[in-house]
Amino acid sequence: MTKDPFRNISDSETSPEPASNKMGTQPIGKLLFSMALPMTISMMFQAFYNIVDSYFVSRLELHQDAMNAVSLAFPMQSLLIAFSIGTGVGMSALISRSLGEKMEEKARQIAGVGLFLEIVMAAVFSLIGLFFARSFFAMQTQNEQIIRYGGDYLSIVMGICFFLYAQVTLERLLQSTGRTDKSMICQLVGAGINIILDPLFIFGYAGFPRLEVKGAAVATVIGQGAAALVGVLLNLKYNPELSPAFKKIRFNARIALDIYRIGFPSILMQSIGSVVNFCMNQILIGFTEAATAVYGIYFKLQSFIFMPIFGLNNAMVPIVSYNFGAGHMDRVRKTYRLTILSSVSFMSFGALLFLTMPKILLGIFSPTDEMLSIGVRALRIICLHFPLAGFCIIAGSVCQAIGNPFHSLLISICRQVVVLLPAAYLFSLTKVLDNVWLAFPLAEIVSFALSFTFLRLTVRRAEAQLCR
Repeated sequence: MTKDPFRNISDSETSPEPASNKMGTQPIGKLLFSMALPMTISMMFQAFYNIVDSYFVSRLELHQDAMNAVSLAFPMQSLLIAFSIGTGVGMSALISRSLGEKMEEKARQIAGVGLFLEIVMAAVFSLIGLFFARSFFAMQTQNEQIIRYGGDYLSIVMGICFFLYAQVTLERLLQSTGRTDKSMICQLVGAGINIILDPLFIFGYAGFPRLEVKGAAVATVIGQGAAALVGVLLNLKYNPELSPAFKKIRFNARIALDIYRIGFPSILMQSIGSVVNFCMNQILIGFTEAATAVYGIYFKLQSFIFMPIFGLNNAMVPIVSYNFGAGHMDRVRKTYRLTILSSVSFMSFGALLFLTMPKILLGIFSPTDEMLSIGVRALRIICLHFPLAGFCIIAGSVCQAIGNPFHSLLISICRQVVVLLPAAYLFSLTKVLDNVWLAFPLAEIVSFALSFTFLRLTVRRAEAQLCR
């Protein structure tokens, strides 16, 4: 058996958490929703500002080119975010589990390593954005206006991504100790500033320079910088378990491997999603540029449905990790069952909205007649997978939170690489655009079957492990 290097830490360094830690004692329903509410509010606000961002871009004179530029940038943005979120997932889960095991010094060292890893990744992506943004768009289209808009946008969002990485990491530190109300403040500050600055920089109001699509990127990074600053202050003031980690920012290979053992599936899943979205854009642009604009609009709209689920999911993960570390399997089961029920219910409501009011939703983005014609049918077909997706999101995170992260990775690979992309390509050969959208519900059916199976296996193994 491998020796745990933290077992030699002195008692003075591992002062136990108070026995009354709410993640181990509060009733599950009250605990989950009290932690999820601020996360859900912040995620909804995040989704709202994403829509507002595109709303203003769609008001530009060449709005279809502008929307296409933002849509084609999405895969690279997703890749950028994937590494930050994935590292944060691994770090947060390990911190929560360590606190459940009453090992505070271990939690601080994990936080310090997580901060170091995020800084290194931000530097790498910054260089990629500064030197290769325009080349990325030139690979996808010959439309010079889209290349110019997209290159300007992506070079700023990626070139100054340090603020994004800092914001995500600092929010995860607060979430890992159950202070989700404080992480909400970070997101609200960042999103609020972004919303205020968007029209000023895009259109040049109130004496600001008119930067068009580039202005949306400038507003975004300023908002992220403000959120990161607030995150530092909140961690120093309200996170005493982890605030000493700011003095422990250093690399540790063993801890880094543990972080990525849990977080790498999240990175790979989102990275695969980036590749799939890139390929989907190429399939759709073969029909018409309006189809790629619609695809981008869909992702903006669906974020308003999915973001609250991610908020609920982010609240669930530290509760499950903490109680698994503390050996309270009954609380683990109650937590994920309630989360799944809530997720599926909300996603069903979201599907109903897409089915009954697609024209109203699309109308937010000033669509052309062609975009509206394509978009109404697209939204009604794609949304059929929402309830199943609600189950799959939570099931995958449960597997990650209690130590079986590669189940969720396998599910994602099967859903997107084995089913979604090949099905979309084969359907595109029919030369009927509506058939391409059918690939989404088809892929989710496969994902649901695998998620259900792997969740049962993971929980059984976890119960057996605790009984030893």
